[in-house]
Amino acid sequence: MALVDIPGSKSITARALFLAAAADGVTTLVRPLRSDDTEGFAEGLVRLGHRVGRTPDAWQVDGRPQGPAVPEADVYCRDGATTARFLPTLAAAGHGTYRFDASAQMRRRPLLPLTRALRDLGVDLRHEEAEGHHPLTVRAAGVEGGKVTLDAGQSSQYLTALLLLGPLTREGLRIEVTDLVSAPYVEITIAMMRAFGAEVTREGNTFVVPPTGYRATTYPIEPDASTASYFFAAAAVTGGEVTVPGLGEGALQGDLGFVDVLRRMGARVSVRPDGTTVAGTGELRGLTVNMRDISDTMPTLAAIAPFASGPVRIEDVANTRVKECDRLEACAENLRRLGVEVATGPDWIEIRPGAGAPVAGAEIKSYGDHRIVMSFAVTGLRVPGISFDDPGCVRKTFPDFHQVFEGLRQVLGT
Repeated sequence: MALVDIPGSKSITARALFLAAAADGVTTLVRPLRSDDTEGFAEGLVRLGHRVGRTPDAWQVDGRPQGPAVPEADVYCRDGATTARFLPTLAAAGHGTYRFDASAQMRRRPLLPLTRALRDLGVDLRHEEAEGHHPLTVRAAGVEGGKVTLDAGQSSQYLTALLLLGPLTREGLRIEVTDLVSAPYVEITIAMMRAFGAEVTREGNTFVVPPTGYRATTYPIEPDASTASYFFAAAAVTGGEVTVPGLGEGALQGDLGFVDVLRRMGARVSVRPDGTTVAGTGELRGLTVNMRDISDTMPTLAAIAPFASGPVRIEDVANTRVKECDRLEACAENLRRLGVEVATGPDWIEIRPGAGAPVAGAEIKSYGDHRIVMSFAVTGLRVPGISFDDPGCVRKTFPDFHQVFEGLRQVLGT
């Protein structure tokens, strides 16, 4: 059995950094993820005037409920979607002029539903080039609050940003949501807000957040469930057994639900309070699955689908087209490079094992997307000759992925 120590959750680390920066007092984050995305978020906070002390096992953040400590700042968000969406929202609660820009990849990703909602709340926010994309400037004077309508059908991060803002407004927020994808990520946000002393209630499609502010705390970061999916999938396709400690019953992250997909395909799964174990059985059945709520694990399933006994159809994943790349088409293209027959639609992909030529090694086109590389690394456990045009892009969330995964390969004997 392989015991794999997964780094902290990117999603939880980013939310915790926002909450710590907005809280009254000094917050300690225990075992935060250290990656390009989270380091970029922390550096953004420093640019806004927050003190962020970093040691290998913990980060300390001096909170400022009144907003950034500097009257103006220029913040580079790198490739981080949470950084690029959360930090302008945090800055809006303060007083000053704050400019935000990001990488070319992040500049292409949509932002308009969030920035439109912020404008509806009275925030002076201007996109410098393409409307709804970075770069942008926030001329902040605090946020009064009130009612706002939001379409979160492209990304739940839009709703998370507004929820996080709510306790910092003068009147609180009532957010009516017309569409929502990846709902479990919103549950993560609400649970974490409560841990920092805020209140959130839901009335149908409306989220109500009173202006309570936040209080500092010590907050442990659980292992990243999306990253764990590659290691669980590795067990399923090799017949091995993998345990991820610290990620089990009571986990905040909905992406742990990926193990239920593996169970449906034939793997043995045990979810306990202290961790989760997946064991391959030599059987991997085809299935049709809706992955709207766990769409970050769609590439993981697509990458192991060629080894299933029947077609694998993944539905309701339109939002994966506006991630770091169009993940749906990226998966389809790379599977075809391996000789696998694939069909796609606006929000679905169907992989048909055995319908085309035998699966053969090829160079995987990563599009600079960490999840494409990590997913097809799992395929490489069964298909010799797989390589990547940009293996280093995993630094976004898991800088040591290739070394850790090679160690797993040796334990599994592949």
